Amino acid sequence: MSIPQSGDGTIEHFEKLAEMLEQGSKSKSDWRIGTEHEKFGWITATRQPLPYDGPASINTLFRELTSRYGWTPVHEDENTIGLTRNGANISLEPGGQFELSGAPMETVHETAAELQNHLSEVASIATPLGIKFMGIGTAPEWRHEDMPVMPKGRYRLMTDYMGRVGTHGTQMMYRTSTVQVNLDYSSEADMVKKLRVSLALQPVATALFASSPFFDGKPNGHKSWRSRIWRGLDNSRTGMLPFAFDQGFGFQQYVDWILDVPMYFVYRDGKYINALGQSFRAFLRGELPAMPGEKPTLSDWANHITTVFPEVRIKKYIEMRGADCGDQAHIVALPAFWVGIIYDQTTLDAAWDLVKDFDAETREALRVAASVQGLEAEVNGIKMINLARAAVDLSQAGLTARGKGEEIYLAPLVEAIKTGKTQADRWLDLYNGPWNQSLARLYEASSL
Repeated sequence: MSIPQSGDGTIEHFEKLAEMLEQGSKSKSDWRIGTEHEKFGWITATRQPLPYDGPASINTLFRELTSRYGWTPVHEDENTIGLTRNGANISLEPGGQFELSGAPMETVHETAAELQNHLSEVASIATPLGIKFMGIGTAPEWRHEDMPVMPKGRYRLMTDYMGRVGTHGTQMMYRTSTVQVNLDYSSEADMVKKLRVSLALQPVATALFASSPFFDGKPNGHKSWRSRIWRGLDNSRTGMLPFAFDQGFGFQQYVDWILDVPMYFVYRDGKYINALGQSFRAFLRGELPAMPGEKPTLSDWANHITTVFPEVRIKKYIEMRGADCGDQAHIVALPAFWVGIIYDQTTLDAAWDLVKDFDAETREALRVAASVQGLEAEVNGIKMINLARAAVDLSQAGLTARGKGEEIYLAPLVEAIKTGKTQADRWLDLYNGPWNQSLARLYEASSL
């Protein structure tokens, strides 16, 4: 989510940066599940993206969610840019993608109920206004110039910067949607193992959840164009973190990497101060050109952490970031998949055995192949369908061991492995069959 982060106190000692991450360590009884998903709003009469203002708009949804369902608005200047309620947040991505960042839950059942409640609340307002939402990895037809621009200072800065680095940054900002799950660790060693396993298996998630085969009104040659976009964004802040597999890796080594990622901004008194390309290391010394003489607070560090976008990100928890958004069943399947793999020690150990011999080149090649071919990918004799089958089997075993009946949520993944077809494959079949190479019916077919 992109609501400004919090954290008190000036950073007086370099060690505080790693300490902040280490403070995320929790005992197993306190591990939780936090699921986030983005979705594209569209106007049913025109199939155009949902604007920020107007009778049928994001602003109207915000106002009605506040008055009917007890959400509290979050403002930037005079604009409402998000909502909060009971540990959950609704926020906006740059092109108006409507994001729910769910509250920390104990079980996948609770996550599923939270999602259903959210979709029901939104639909009760949106449907009479002629608004629907698509669960899909990229906007299939809309051009960059078609997308609304959200009134957030952070996004104005990022748009300018993304236009000068990489090749696909503004596509990521305005025309992609994802689902991710945030999970806990108990110690530095536990974080390291979970990070390595989830990085190595992130291409499996990309393949299983692929739902973005269309872009600019036609097939794009990929099962997950969203994943392809992330490979052309900004190499300084994205990717598979090969250094995470180095001997001695831990919180400090992760901090060292983030310190070398160029800054976007500093947030002060409700304003975003342009610090594009400047160094957080210089900020620690009081030498930031944008704010000479000032030193960062922990909230500055928390905000800077949100501007790195690897396939798996560490905050005070671990974020799994490799999946396209999809239908309701797939949104819930993502937390189920990762909870089964990394919240049971036996399964986590078995998952490490599955991937521990992959080198950096293999992990990156799997990432690329997953975005292009999905479950049909093959790298160095590793067939994605077989790797995905093994991973889903491990997840099922881990969920069964938890004894909460959560394995039912793996059903769409089990079906994909059985048939060899993901959401992207099914939509391509429809596009080349009964849809007669028109995307007009995709809007309803992908609606949540």
